[in-house]
Amino acid sequence: MLIQTKIQINPKDYEFVKKVYKDLRYKSLSEYMREAINARVKQDRKKLREQKRIAAMEMIGKAPHENLFDSIEGEDFENR
Repeated sequence: MLIQTKIQINPKDYEFVKKVYKDLRYKSLSEYMREAINARVKQDRKKLREQKRIAAMEMIGKAPHENLFDSIEGEDFENR
Protein backbone atom coordinates (compact mmCIF):
# COMPACT_ATOMS: atom_id res chain seq x y z
CA MET A 1 0.00 0.00 0.00
CA LEU A 2 1.38 3.37 -0.96
CA ILE A 3 1.52 6.35 1.37
CA GLN A 4 0.48 9.71 0.07
CA THR A 5 2.81 12.59 0.85
CA LYS A 6 3.51 16.08 -0.37
CA ILE A 7 6.78 17.09 -1.95
CA GLN A 8 8.15 20.38 -3.17
CA ILE A 9 10.07 20.66 -6.41
CA ASN A 10 11.45 23.44 -8.52
CA PRO A 11 8.75 24.98 -10.79
CA LYS A 12 10.95 24.55 -13.87
CA ASP A 13 11.37 20.85 -13.11
CA TYR A 14 7.64 20.45 -12.58
CA GLU A 15 6.84 22.07 -15.92
CA PHE A 16 9.37 19.84 -17.66
CA VAL A 17 7.94 16.70 -16.07
CA LYS A 18 4.40 17.73 -16.93
CA LYS A 19 5.38 18.13 -20.58
CA VAL A 20 7.38 14.95 -21.07
CA TYR A 21 6.00 12.22 -18.83
CA LYS A 22 3.70 10.95 -21.60
CA ASP A 23 6.50 11.06 -24.17
CA LEU A 24 8.56 8.93 -21.81
CA ARG A 25 5.66 6.45 -21.63
CA TYR A 26 4.68 6.91 -18.00
CA LYS A 27 1.02 6.31 -17.16
CA SER A 28 0.77 9.41 -15.02
CA LEU A 29 2.70 12.22 -13.46
CA SER A 30 2.55 10.36 -10.16
CA GLU A 31 4.17 7.28 -11.68
CA TYR A 32 7.02 9.43 -12.99
CA MET A 33 7.55 10.92 -9.52
CA ARG A 34 7.41 7.48 -7.88
CA GLU A 35 10.00 6.10 -10.29
CA ALA A 36 12.30 9.08 -9.72
CA ILE A 37 12.03 8.77 -5.94
CA ASN A 38 12.53 5.00 -6.05
CA ALA A 39 15.68 5.42 -8.13
CA ARG A 40 17.08 7.94 -5.66
CA VAL A 41 16.18 5.79 -2.64
CA LYS A 42 17.86 2.78 -4.25
CA GLN A 43 20.99 4.85 -4.89
CA ASP A 44 21.02 6.19 -1.32
CA ARG A 45 20.56 2.71 0.17
CA LYS A 46 23.53 1.48 -1.84
CA LYS A 47 25.63 4.43 -0.65
CA LEU A 48 24.61 3.84 2.98
CA ARG A 49 25.48 0.12 2.77
CA GLU A 50 28.89 1.03 1.38
CA GLN A 51 29.51 3.52 4.22
CA LYS A 52 28.51 0.90 6.81
CA ARG A 53 30.76 -1.69 5.14
CA ILE A 54 33.74 0.69 5.21
CA ALA A 55 33.09 1.55 8.87
CA ALA A 56 32.86 -2.15 9.76
CA MET A 57 36.12 -2.92 7.98
CA GLU A 58 37.84 -0.09 9.86
CA MET A 59 36.48 -1.41 13.17
CA ILE A 60 37.73 -4.92 12.34
CA GLY A 61 41.19 -3.51 11.67
CA LYS A 62 41.25 -1.69 15.03
CA ALA A 63 40.04 -4.64 17.13
CA PRO A 64 42.77 -6.53 19.00
CA HIS A 65 43.08 -10.18 18.14
CA GLU A 66 44.64 -13.04 20.04
CA ASN A 67 47.26 -15.35 18.66
CA LEU A 68 45.47 -18.65 18.10
CA PHE A 69 48.75 -20.54 17.70
CA ASP A 70 50.19 -19.32 21.01
CA SER A 71 49.67 -22.69 22.73
CA ILE A 72 51.71 -24.63 20.16
CA GLU A 73 54.28 -21.96 19.39
CA GLY A 74 57.83 -23.18 19.66
CA GLU A 75 57.03 -26.87 19.22
CA ASP A 76 59.02 -28.79 16.65
CA PHE A 77 56.50 -30.49 14.37
CA GLU A 78 59.08 -32.15 12.13
CA ASN A 79 60.35 -34.40 14.89
CA ARG A 80 56.93 -35.47 16.25
